[in-house]
Amino acid sequence: MGEASYIFGINIYRDTSRRMLGLIQSSYIEKVLMRFKMEDSKRGVLSMRHGIKLSKKQSPKTDEELKRISNISYASAVGSIQYVVQCTRPDVAYALSVMSRY
Repeated sequence: MGEASYIFGINIYRDTSRRMLGLIQSSYIEKVLMRFKMEDSKRGVLSMRHGIKLSKKQSPKTDEELKRISNISYASAVGSIQYVVQCTRPDVAYALSVMSRY
């Protein structure tokens, strides 16, 4: 069968010279972004900037904003991100916790 290189949305890479094994979910994350129509969202090194405050006042207000967000399954989006947190990105856990409140 050979060595595994991909399983459950996770790419597996090996660097035998440095004795490293790594897991990457970038292709899964790209698919999630496309699924929830967020492929144009900003990307950063930090999962959440220090001092950022979220509130219900930031919720969609206009009909256009409400229509756009009503087409997104919130629970499914949170679950997709939770899968990433559990597999390869524990650094995103706090941001997910804060975001899932709203």
